[in-house]
Amino acid sequence: MEPPKQTVIYVTREIERALGMAPNEHYRIITNRTPYGETIQKQYPDFVTLVESPTPKLLGTGELLDNPKTAAVYEEIRLYAQSSGSQLQAPCFLVFKNTARIEPIAHAHGWKLINPLASLSERVENKISQVAWLENSAAYYLPKHEVGPLKRVSWTGEPFVLQWAHGHTGDGTVLIDSQAELEKLKARFPYRMTRVSALITGPSFTVNALVAGDDVLIGNVSYQITGMAPFTDSRFATVGNDWSAVRNILSEAELRSVENLAKDIGMRLKDSGWRGLYGVDIMRDDERGRIFLIEVNARQPASTPFESFLQESERAKGAVGITMFEAHLKALLGEAITEPLIKIKDGAQIIQRVTNTVKSVATSAASSLESAGYQVVSYTNTELSADLLRVQSMNGIMAGHNVFNEKGKEIMEIIAKK
Repeated sequence: MEPPKQTVIYVTREIERALGMAPNEHYRIITNRTPYGETIQKQYPDFVTLVESPTPKLLGTGELLDNPKTAAVYEEIRLYAQSSGSQLQAPCFLVFKNTARIEPIAHAHGWKLINPLASLSERVENKISQVAWLENSAAYYLPKHEVGPLKRVSWTGEPFVLQWAHGHTGDGTVLIDSQAELEKLKARFPYRMTRVSALITGPSFTVNALVAGDDVLIGNVSYQITGMAPFTDSRFATVGNDWSAVRNILSEAELRSVENLAKDIGMRLKDSGWRGLYGVDIMRDDERGRIFLIEVNARQPASTPFESFLQESERAKGAVGITMFEAHLKALLGEAITEPLIKIKDGAQIIQRVTNTVKSVATSAASSLESAGYQVVSYTNTELSADLLRVQSMNGIMAGHNVFNEKGKEIMEIIAKK
């Protein structure tokens, strides 16, 4: 990838979100000081800035953006660009997901934020406004659904899915399987707007894609590991991705349908003014034999850095092309993308979340996983559903839908050891 004419400063709460490419002179990272952050900083001391939180809680992206260290890094790069006589412009900023809290901070400092507008991201991701954004396509893309205040929802004797306007990794989605459960929620949130959808069952998939100028580029479809114990307590929580399992589960025709749906969403995003990465979650309804849209992530999907790492590994073997993250930066900077996205057919990652029974993972487990050839990132989170351990494999870990292969079983057994 040719160096850009503008240095990008990625500000992020968790450093792994920014590791879609190696930090360098034109790509700087500012993040919280964590053990993993310190490991990365040792590798790239001139290009990674760590910020100490005054409390045990990590600083949010807005707090990091507003930190004096960030202003110092910006000024250092700006002065160098100004004095070097090069064609470099003043640096710009990138965040994992733009929000209405982050935009005013960048504006107050006079900094350029290259993410798409927060208002557009909100309109697309919000489960309520998303239906209107999809317009007439909502009836085709989405499972049968209705939008309205919770007090109007009635129990018909059939389980259904209830979604609030916002959620993360499945925690905004609730399965209602009894009238008592529905009435309990209605008593607490009678006027809260909700999207009620028919319950469908089957495997889920994720597609990372991006809008670049007038084009939409589709990445590699991955099987979405969802709701599997002991990695999560929640039926709808995403705990990983497997790029090798896709062809064991989807036919070629189904795979094309998934990619076409992702492209259709991308064209709609383009027409709305979007640029850069977005993610689409899709489910195959095994009962009806249809592909349905489950979620649109109007931001950089969390699996992008590892997908890009797998793409770089293929490039090292001779594959020609560009990674998802490299294409993301080019799209946001308005640069032409002249190479294809690199194809991958193998690799997986899985996350052990904090659950009611799993509060921590032994240090020895992380060491054993690394000795077995896996890449491991440990976290100190304590909140329910937060990340505890991220395990990445160059090979797939799923034999099929909700079925681990030998590598998947090995990871599960090592984590379970006390």
